[in-house]
Amino acid sequence: MQAASSTSLVPRLIFNRFHHHHHLIFSSIFIFFRPNTFNKRVKMVNSSSATSSSFSTPSNNSSGAAFTTLKERVTFEKEIKKSKFTAIAGPVSDERSAFSFLSEVSDPRATHNCWAYKIGDQFRSNDDGEPSGTAGKPIYSAIVSSGIDRVMVVVIRYFGGIKLGTGGLVRAYGGVASECLRNAPTCVVKSKVPMGLEVPFDLLGVLYHQLQSFQVEDIKQDYDTGKDNVTMVTFKVDFDRAQSLEEALKANCSRDIVFYKC
Repeated sequence: MQAASSTSLVPRLIFNRFHHHHHLIFSSIFIFFRPNTFNKRVKMVNSSSATSSSFSTPSNNSSGAAFTTLKERVTFEKEIKKSKFTAIAGPVSDERSAFSFLSEVSDPRATHNCWAYKIGDQFRSNDDGEPSGTAGKPIYSAIVSSGIDRVMVVVIRYFGGIKLGTGGLVRAYGGVASECLRNAPTCVVKSKVPMGLEVPFDLLGVLYHQLQSFQVEDIKQDYDTGKDNVTMVTFKVDFDRAQSLEEALKANCSRDIVFYKC
């Protein structure tokens, strides 16, 4: 299927055939999908300074799939060689919410506020004054290992007077972040697929019953289709239920329905 412009829809045609008073009548339903046209790539940046930060935004996000994220904010504390480490993790939806979370939980009195976040294929980390690569990256590795997405972890360190060394810092920051996420309450979030149907009025009752059964969202209806007795209905459905919804419409329209993909 070729990608459509931001103002176009790619149709899937459904032909409905039924007999009425011995006459063969044809009606049609069009199902539309709006392809994801987002395609950006940002180069990873690594800084060797004391406040090193790295980030990456590959071209493909994980829309069109389910992901696991945190239900709520969680905290874990541990003392390592007289230094107190406090890890705070929370769900974030984008970069703006990540930095809002960072601003909210960071402690300006602490020696270091190191962090990392992962939002789909986008991630970023910061060592906040610790030796480069000893804090932010281990925190990010802990996030990846946990399988949790759309999450930020901030590890706050209050220096206790004993240096941990490079290896010790990596183990401390990575370990505290891992412990914080290990028993955190999580939930599965399903991405939504935008769909639309150009449907005859007499099928609206069947359509809306099925849309309600499949718990679709953002239902909108437009009568300005330029066609008699035809309206456009658009909505969003869980990506893994889109095919089942099509099959249910086919089974409940009391007509022979054939689906065609462009």
